Amino acid sequence: MDDRITIIEGPPPVFEETGEAWATGLNESPSLHNLALTRLRTFNGAALVERCHRTWRQQEIMFLHYRNRMGLEEKAPILAARTVNTNDGDMLLLWVRVESDEDDEADEPDSGSDL
Repeated sequence: MDDRITIIEGPPPVFEETGEAWATGLNESPSLHNLALTRLRTFNGAALVERCHRTWRQQEIMFLHYRNRMGLEEKAPILAARTVNTNDGDMLLLWVRVESDEDDEADEPDSGSDL
C-alpha cells in the first residue's frame, strides 16, 4: 500500500504537458514515454513526498491511482514529486508517465483533485 498515492475524492487528475527542461531526464529508458505534470490538493504533502522517496530508495515504482472519466481505475508511475504550500493548503506536484490518450487533457484547467 505504500507504493501508491490514491485520489479518494474529486474529479480525475488533469495531466499537463511538462515544459521544464530537467523533466526530460526523467525519461531515461530504452523507449520514450509521455511525461505529464498533475497538481493535487492534499492535507499532508510532505508525508506523501516522503513516501515516494522511501519507495524509490527501495528501487520500487510509486504509482498514482485514480479513476478516469469513465470511472475505471487507472494508475500512472510517479517519476518525481514535490509539495508546495499555497493559501488553500498543500499542493502536491507529481510528474508521471502517462498513456498517449491522456496527453489530450493537457490543455484543460487544473482539476484541484483532493487526496
